[in-house]
Amino acid sequence: MYDPVQLRTFLTVAQTLSFTQAAGRLGVRQSTVSQHVRRLEEATGRPLFVRDTHSVGLTEGGEALLGFARTILEAHERAAAFFTGTRLRGRLRFGASEDFVLTRLPEILEGFRHEHPEVDLELSVELSGTLHERLDAGRLDLVLAKRRGPGDERGRLVWRDRMVWIGAEGLRVDPERPVPLIVFPPPGITRARALEVLEREGRAWRIACTSGSLSGLIAAARAGLGVMAHTRGLIPPGLVRVGGLPELGPVEFALLQGRRPTPAAEALAAAVLAGGDRLSRPA
Repeated sequence: MYDPVQLRTFLTVAQTLSFTQAAGRLGVRQSTVSQHVRRLEEATGRPLFVRDTHSVGLTEGGEALLGFARTILEAHERAAAFFTGTRLRGRLRFGASEDFVLTRLPEILEGFRHEHPEVDLELSVELSGTLHERLDAGRLDLVLAKRRGPGDERGRLVWRDRMVWIGAEGLRVDPERPVPLIVFPPPGITRARALEVLEREGRAWRIACTSGSLSGLIAAARAGLGVMAHTRGLIPPGLVRVGGLPELGPVEFALLQGRRPTPAAEALAAAVLAGGDRLSRPA
């Protein structure tokens, strides 16, 4: 009833919220993406996306199909691996951004290890800027991290969102005083964006807390020490959006492979892309 190719297209549109970006990732024409979605809508009897000239969003039916699509594709891939007899081996050094510590990324990694038990998976959780540096130095094979900013089109887009200011509920930022910032240390991409935006708008700022771990930043924010820039879809429990500050703009997360792609890295990349919608959901 549901074509795996069409389901993969659907998941890609759901992750990128763009028919154009989905076509680019899949290596097909935009008309092909539209055709696959239309055929799925005919098969389900429900609209899957709400579209206008500026945005794409999932309908209630589209949200429901996400889980079914993942299950069908995972079963399809397991069957293909079983009957082709392919078994991956070797070492795979995977780096993931701190942003995904509290998401359902562990579920994706658990599924990968179950499917490929002979792959020695080594996980590094670091700042996105650090991951880019380690990948360029040949110390990682695959990285899931923020893109460095506008114009950076390296890797395969996994998820697009916006960055917002967050803090403890009830926190108010005094416009007459420096903005108290809770930030990662350099070379944090989120830190650089926050400082750049405030300086461009002429807003004074001060560092209220620096931590290399997301849990440390969250603790400081919950204590009311200041505000932090964060991805809108990943706001931790106990924190809320804070207004009265300059817009931080969009953020994109991408998968980047090392100079010598390996079958194991490609398999994990495929698993992350197939389950990309889980990355915007708390564990």
